[in-house]
Amino acid sequence: MIPSTQESRYDAMVNLHEGEISRAIFSDAEIFQEELEKVYTRAWLFVGHESQVPNPGDFFTSRMGAESVILARDKKRKVHVLLNSCRHRGMKVCQYDHGNTQLFTCPYHSWSYTTDGKLFGVPQYKNLYEGCLDKEAWSLIEVPKMAIYKGTVWASWDKDAPDFLTYLGDARIHLDLALDCRDGREGGSEVLFGVHKWVIPCNWKFAAENFLGDTYHNVSHRSVDLIGIGPSAEAGVKGRRDNELEKARHLWVNFPAGHGVHSAIMPESWEFLDTYRNNPIVAEYFRHCHEERKLRLGADKYRLVPFVGTIYPNTSYHGNQPRSLCVWHPHGPEATEAWRFFLVDADAPQEVKDFLRVYYMRYSGPAGMTEQDDMENWNYATAGSRGVIAKRYPYNYAQSLGKVANPGDAPVPGHVSLQVSEENPRQFYRRWRDYMNGADWDTLLGGKDQGPASLAA
Repeated sequence: MIPSTQESRYDAMVNLHEGEISRAIFSDAEIFQEELEKVYTRAWLFVGHESQVPNPGDFFTSRMGAESVILARDKKRKVHVLLNSCRHRGMKVCQYDHGNTQLFTCPYHSWSYTTDGKLFGVPQYKNLYEGCLDKEAWSLIEVPKMAIYKGTVWASWDKDAPDFLTYLGDARIHLDLALDCRDGREGGSEVLFGVHKWVIPCNWKFAAENFLGDTYHNVSHRSVDLIGIGPSAEAGVKGRRDNELEKARHLWVNFPAGHGVHSAIMPESWEFLDTYRNNPIVAEYFRHCHEERKLRLGADKYRLVPFVGTIYPNTSYHGNQPRSLCVWHPHGPEATEAWRFFLVDADAPQEVKDFLRVYYMRYSGPAGMTEQDDMENWNYATAGSRGVIAKRYPYNYAQSLGKVANPGDAPVPGHVSLQVSEENPRQFYRRWRDYMNGADWDTLLGGKDQGPASLAA
């Protein structure tokens, strides 16, 4: 545990009774370093997708916190997550984003490792190392906890971390809406082409928080909505927020581990809305998926649809269109490297995949129209967190504080809000505070909590 003086520091920074959060947590270098040590060494982090390493020898270079890791499939088809750092002097053993190989060879002194991380080759081994180097003891460092869920690969450096499904909890219901096939079959997604990567001058928490269900900022996207950002890219054609969604029952839900989502229950009269009218083949595909999903899941379950969510700490998703996983990799207190993994059904027709690729890039990513709006907000929010005077005044997270009660007829588990609320980010920062205070896993999973974050701070 951390000394009590430091606990009180974070308790003061995250004041949930008043709905106030210190600006310092978004800009302070010391706090950022503590996040790497206390959050990113314990929480479950998204690493990649099995579809990126389908064959023996395939690899994808990813990140966990600020450190490079390799997602690799060995010759026996087992998946590994390995620290991308040579055991000799720390050089990266893999400097490519993805590919296929039999060995990872360090370019510094040529130590080489197999795709399961075992030390394979050491130059001049007999003359220099025989008798004083146990190769078995000097493999690449492997992440101790790894889980594959519906094709997605997650890992934790904490050997005592709970299993991934326990960590995910009931947020699983909503994440499934992004990972499952559009026709209701379980799983079946793949990553479409490459991964969009870019660096934003903002704190990672602003991006993660945005995807907890912040619809209060919709005014930021007004210009995008007006010009036609939907799949058909036609002004006047609904797609980003269509009329049916305006009739839906919206749900903002947070979970004990710090996850938060925004989903909706569509009306009973919900029918397929053609937002693909400039491509009849694509429209027919999604119409078919809609009807199959209704048959497969039933008249009630199929009406639960996703918007966005964040799996604590830094993995967010768009559940519908553009369907994607977003990872906010911490670069520094005021720098985040954003990665977007765009998803499609693996067995979707090629014409559908090509259509979605164009739409996804127009909507999201470094050149995406909505992402540009968001990045401007996050960048200025981060800059507004560093000033000497500014840091004397906290941010206000009191939206719907004490006004949102979990409805008795909540259609999904978790703490449910039926109105726009900042309860999701309050829960998120409550868990951030607990990690920074060195809390045990029982606390981090909500085992010692009573009620929503705003009422049990």
